[in-house]
Parts: sequence; C-alpha cells; structure tokens
Amino acid sequence: MNVLKIATAGSVDDGKSTLIGRILYDTKSLTEDKLQAIEEKSKQRGFDYLDFSLATDGLVAEREQGITIDVAHIYFSTPKTSFIIADTPGHIEYTRNMVTGASNSQASIVLVDARNGVVEQTYRHFFINNLLRVKDVVIAINKMDLVDYSEEKFNQIKGEIEYLASKSEYQNQNLTFIPLSALKGDNVVESSDKMQWYKGEPLLNHLESLSSDNVNTSSQARFPIQSVIRPKTDEYHDFRGYAGKLYGGDLAVGDQVTILPSNTQSKVKSIQFFNHEYQEAKSGSSITVTLEDDVNISRGDMLVKSGEEPKVVKQIEATICWMDKQPLQVSEKYYIKHGVNDAQAKITDVSSLIHTDFSGEENSPNELSLNQIGNVTLKISKPLFVDKFQENKANGAFIVINPKTNNTAGVGFIK
Repeated sequence: MNVLKIATAGSVDDGKSTLIGRILYDTKSLTEDKLQAIEEKSKQRGFDYLDFSLATDGLVAEREQGITIDVAHIYFSTPKTSFIIADTPGHIEYTRNMVTGASNSQASIVLVDARNGVVEQTYRHFFINNLLRVKDVVIAINKMDLVDYSEEKFNQIKGEIEYLASKSEYQNQNLTFIPLSALKGDNVVESSDKMQWYKGEPLLNHLESLSSDNVNTSSQARFPIQSVIRPKTDEYHDFRGYAGKLYGGDLAVGDQVTILPSNTQSKVKSIQFFNHEYQEAKSGSSITVTLEDDVNISRGDMLVKSGEEPKVVKQIEATICWMDKQPLQVSEKYYIKHGVNDAQAKITDVSSLIHTDFSGEENSPNELSLNQIGNVTLKISKPLFVDKFQENKANGAFIVINPKTNNTAGVGFIK
C-alpha cells in the first residue's frame, strides 16, 4: 500500500485542525470514544456543529486557545493509501515547527482562508515548501461557505499564488487548487454541489492519487555506514557487514563502489536484510552490505558507486532556517550533524537574510534571529561528503546544534 506523508500549513484559524478532523470523521477513522468526546465538548462550548479541531489538538493549551502549538502526527488509512499527516502550527512563533513537519513530507497542504486571501504566513509557508523541495503542494482555499462559494474569490487567490510560484527558483512543483469548506465538508471527501464551477477532484481523492516516490531527486546512491557488523559466532566468524540506510539511487550486487574518505574501491558482494539476501536494494532500504575486499571501513564512512562520488568539503555554503532564541552570528561555533557524521563548525559569513514573501534578500545582516532564513557559510572541522540539497535531500541537509544547550538550533540546506 502507498504510504504518503503530508504536512499542513497555513495561518492561525485557517482551519488546519478542522480540516484533518473532518477527513478523519468522513473516512470513519475516529474511534467511538473520541467521537463522543468531540460531541460532548462541542455542546459544552455551545456549538450547533461538531468542532473537528478537537480531534487533533491534543495539548491542553491548544484546546483552550483554539490554536495548534506543537506538531501533531495523525495516522489514518483508506483502501488505497495510508496517510501520515503532520499538523503544524500556523503562528509565526512556530515557523520552526512547520519546517520540522514539512522536512520529511512528500506533499503539503497550504490552507488559505477565503475571506482573508493570501496573508504573511501564506507567503512564508509557501516559501518553505519551495525551499524544502516539496513536490506536490495543494492550496486548499478554505471557508468557501463564508464567501458564498464565490468562484471569483477562488480565482483571485489562485492568481496570487501562481504569481508567487512564478518568482520561485523551484519550478518543478505540482500546484493544485481546491476550494473547500472543512466545517461543512464541501470538497473534502465528497464533491460539493455548491461549487459546480469547480471541475477538479475533492481533496481526499487527489491525495490518494499522489505518489510517495518523490522524496529524493537523485539517482546517485549514497550509503552512509551506521555500524560495522562482526558476529561473535563460529558460523560467521569471518563475516564483515556494513549496515545503514540507502539514499538516492539503487545498489546492486556486483556494483563497483568507492568508500569515502579513503577512496578505496571494491565491489558489492552481497546485500542482506535480516536473514534474506537480495540482488538489488532500492533507495530508502535499510540493509547490510558485504564487499569482495577486506577494506577498512568504520561508522561515518560513505559507500557510493564509483564515478558518482559526492563533494568532499570542509566549507559549506547553505541556506539555514534558524530555530534558536540565541541568534546565529558570525564567528560563533556550533556542532553540525550531517547524516551519521558529527563535526564542529564555525560561522564565517552570514551573507544574506531571505525575505519569505519572495521580495528578495537583505545583504550582510551579520546574524539570523529565531524563525529567520538566510544564506550562511560554515567552516567544518573535518571533511564531509555532501550533495546539493536540490539534488539529494538526505545528503544535502544537516542540523546545527548549540554546544552550550545541546538544543537543535537550526536546519541547513546545502547550496
């Protein structure tokens, strides 16, 4: 079965939690006790309708304020697809949470309140989806019932988003515009008879048609070694396997490979998963590889196909989303984690602050504050094997760690 990871985004009160609750309700994915709790709580609040946002807002503060604060992950299935939805906060304070939720998603739903149209957070969330190279983005124009299901209003918002898309450097994104009402259920699971001018599919049908095979844009295999397996048994006394997760392209028995950083070459002897052997491993597989030659390999090394080597660098130019209350500043020292590798890093330049409304960049800001996005140069304490993020998502991203607090301070995308 196809498994699709989706992130939601939108401004406060655009209806993200209500939309997800409506999908869960209409697909009969809510348990009886959860449905009963929603009915009772809705009555207590004096509503003459079910408050579907209660299905996802789990924190007490979220239910009291009627807003989403943390990233909630919701799981449900239809006969065609299993879904994992990251319900991310809409407030500007929680932009970092939106980055976290969208970073592992294959698709994204950006909600727009039909009454308010495109607002500041719409710009920001659309920009982040472009930055993260999310392939399929649905612009869900919500609360159409409050604008009399106006086709003119829908087309106005659609035109504004299409103008933004034309200014983006990422032109391979699939944009789909769906007018809906999460509260009333129009075009969510079933087509609405109130918007007969809309000829597309309802939201759930469209999501079921999306493929999950777009996480990595690269066909070049990247196999970072997580551990070396040497069994302590007589039967496997001479066994030496290298375990990890394969990213990018596929890997097959007989492939000529290069081990970084030593540049030693060998051939793939076998590919194993638990107690089964395979002739080929697909991208995303967690496997154990053995080689024809007895070479010196340790955790943190990387196995790639010969002729497809990534860059080996000690300096990185990257776009960084800053997530720490302490600003990122020139000359500050941090740790970075790139795959299974850790390294010390020093900020040598903050070249620009990126305006997320696509209006341009501010040159030489010297620092990045919480939730800001900018272009940065880092000097690394040891060589790393990297790709551009747009070519290989897994090998083109890293996280920045504050050495004083050990908190994740930012996430970087290699240019």
